[in-house]
Amino acid sequence: MRRILFVDDEPMVLDGLRRMLRSMRKEWDMEYATSGGEALEILAVRVFDVLVTDMRMPGMDGCQLLNQVRELYPHIVRIILSGQSDREDIFESLGPVHQYLSKPCDAEMLKSTVARTFAVRNLLENDSIADVISKIESLPSLPSLYTEIMDEIGSPNGSLARVGEIISKDIGMSAKILQLVNSSFFGLATHVTSPTKAIALLGLETVKSLVLGIKIFSRFSRSDLSYCSIAGLWDHSVATGYLAKEIARHLKLSQAEIGDSFLAGLVHDIGKLILLDRLPEACSKIVEEASSTGCAMFEAEKKVLGTTHARIGAYLLGIWGFSESIIDGVAFHHCPSECSNEGLSALTAVYLADGRQHKNDRDKVNKAGSFDQDYLSKLGIDHSEEFQLACSNHCRLGEERGCENSFR
Repeated sequence: MRRILFVDDEPMVLDGLRRMLRSMRKEWDMEYATSGGEALEILAVRVFDVLVTDMRMPGMDGCQLLNQVRELYPHIVRIILSGQSDREDIFESLGPVHQYLSKPCDAEMLKSTVARTFAVRNLLENDSIADVISKIESLPSLPSLYTEIMDEIGSPNGSLARVGEIISKDIGMSAKILQLVNSSFFGLATHVTSPTKAIALLGLETVKSLVLGIKIFSRFSRSDLSYCSIAGLWDHSVATGYLAKEIARHLKLSQAEIGDSFLAGLVHDIGKLILLDRLPEACSKIVEEASSTGCAMFEAEKKVLGTTHARIGAYLLGIWGFSESIIDGVAFHHCPSECSNEGLSALTAVYLADGRQHKNDRDKVNKAGSFDQDYLSKLGIDHSEEFQLACSNHCRLGEERGCENSFR
């Protein structure tokens, strides 16, 4: 049974949560604390999966509590459930918090948020890697794009459109901005999947505060990765996102699914970025395993780590509050038949786009013609030359970009 700890200094709020979640008592083990200190005492003797805390509390506030929990119990998914707070207070919490919910929060929103978090936990069985991922505040950016964004934002003539254009080319920046813009903190009524639109909605001054004040972006600084083309990883990700978007249109998916297809394609290899940045030694072992056995790279990942870059990336996006459609598109982009959600979806578009972008890749699993024909047949997709041609005609960007992707 999954365990949740709720923290709020107002007993009436905790009583309301008890009533709101009474129907979940058989599925979730829930405890309640009236202060950060009491919460830490409880955490010292019992294991929890999720912590939901108020922001403003006397003594130890929610941000201070989450910072301690991040260091002492990194596996716990950290959620803020708070009423009106100063923007500066909320900005301070952007590091240790995974998701933000605002009061009043209706029962269904709270239930679905926690339930989705629990579902994501099932994606990753390696606890040590889960701890590493849970500590991630932001993902490093391609050095050239990081320099561009800092120059543009720091310029007195900085352009909002140009900022959006730069961010939309970067995996890490896009993921972080969309995590924030889709949180309850900004109170937007729409689900945003376009980094450019996210920047337009936030406005230049807010983006400047996030980038220059809170420093939500960082530069990818490793230079010892001879087995990987970092620029190639970014090129492949952007090209896959655009091609997935066009394939989704070709498959006549809904507008929401088309948007999800683009975003899932853009971030589908975000797990590789996590491995390269946080676990470079493991990357070396993975490359060695693939080279010595001739297996596919994601199969080597399973042997070395017990999981894959796809699930690692999906886990991070899941605890950051991304939608199920995005999570599925990332988690199963190598093995779509393993996804429990059947039918045409963003996953279908990402799977086809990724495979097509890899058509000249030396990794045999990604070569054209190696698609899961049973999966495609069940969906009524004829993956013929005509279909591939139709997709390629819609996506010259994907064809023009090289994709020296993956670890080499």
